[in-house]
Amino acid sequence: MRKTSTLAAIFILLCTTSFAQWGSLGSRIADDISYKAQQKAESEANNAADKAYDKSKDAAVNGAKKKDKNSNSSTNTTNSPQASTNNQSENNDGNTTTTSSTSTQTQPTIIKAYQNYDFIPGNKVIFADDFADDQDGEFPSHWSLENGQGVINNNVSGKKAFLLTDGNYAWVKPLMKTKKYLGTDWTAEFDLWQKPEAYQMIVFLQDESKQDLGQIIINSDGVNTEFLDADGNSKNLFGSYPPEMQYDAFKEKWHHVAIAYKNKQIKVYIDQIRAITIPNSNLSPAGLAIGGLASNDGPLIFANFRLAEGGSMNMLDKMFTDSKVFSTTGITFNVNKATIKPESMGVINQIYKYLQNNAAVKMEIDGHTDSDGDNALNLKLSQARADAVKAQLVSMGIDASRFTTKGFGETKPVSDNTTPEGKANNRRVEFVKI
Repeated sequence: MRKTSTLAAIFILLCTTSFAQWGSLGSRIADDISYKAQQKAESEANNAADKAYDKSKDAAVNGAKKKDKNSNSSTNTTNSPQASTNNQSENNDGNTTTTSSTSTQTQPTIIKAYQNYDFIPGNKVIFADDFADDQDGEFPSHWSLENGQGVINNNVSGKKAFLLTDGNYAWVKPLMKTKKYLGTDWTAEFDLWQKPEAYQMIVFLQDESKQDLGQIIINSDGVNTEFLDADGNSKNLFGSYPPEMQYDAFKEKWHHVAIAYKNKQIKVYIDQIRAITIPNSNLSPAGLAIGGLASNDGPLIFANFRLAEGGSMNMLDKMFTDSKVFSTTGITFNVNKATIKPESMGVINQIYKYLQNNAAVKMEIDGHTDSDGDNALNLKLSQARADAVKAQLVSMGIDASRFTTKGFGETKPVSDNTTPEGKANNRRVEFVKI
């Protein structure tokens, strides 16, 4: 834990940086520093015992979750940025790992939460990185380092992750072919892990010259946004999490962050919670970066980063209007599994509503993979994933007789299989009206 004088010095330094115009950000960081100082004063004597208890409790909880999901991933964050490696990280997107066999569960896992989740990811993936091709302890190949330092860690509680380890601010940008790659409708998603010593993760919304237009700040108690309004005045909005999700309860576990931008409207989701909605941000960003105040003891950690074009917040109006086929990359699965990721429920909830409102409609659910791995195993995996989507919809009350399922494996690509983005677009689920 940093000494209080050091924390105060950091706060003063922050206020004199190029981000000084975001005064309320300094206030948020000051609050966080104050909170940490208070926690230290109140619990320093029992700190070691508390940590031991928390770790044993987390291990038990995570162990139970692993059994529910047929997972074999690690449950604890490694202590150093350059960690020992595991053979696979099944929580990252995709359909291959370094193991030689593909495993699918015989009984699909049913998601009972996220029933009100309405985030719809863009359907054309323009950037995707699960860091599968990057070496432990090295800087990832699909990112640009703008300031600070960062490395890949092969195992942060079962996920291969990118750690920003030094910088005031450390920040990185996805490597893109053009300076302007964000349009009028787009979505961004990533998984976030916050260590107790870490500060806020910030998503910087930028113009083509990399100047900040606004910031989305992921705190342990809520989401803060800062931007300039139409009159050029700084505007700060804050959306809090439920109390049971805040502060210590937020830390030392993975969370899914989802951002939807549509014609200057911004919505930010943390797990199944819509944390904040900005009806008119007055922002037209060309690109984005991710970062914040980072150190080796308090690195900023994220995984499974994805950008996509589109992302209708009301998909029902467009579903099946131009075609009998609705294709989506927004239903995702654990690697080598037919386990649906919870963040897929935004799309599944929309399909459910459509089927409720159109009782005569029947559908074929088709599963598709990328070309990595064995052809026969991919075919089997795609069938299991189609069956899992059917099982989820049936569990929500749709009659099973309205569905058929089929797995096509890698036989019907819609994009190349040579880039992470192409593979992400090929890993899809299609709903065909019959």
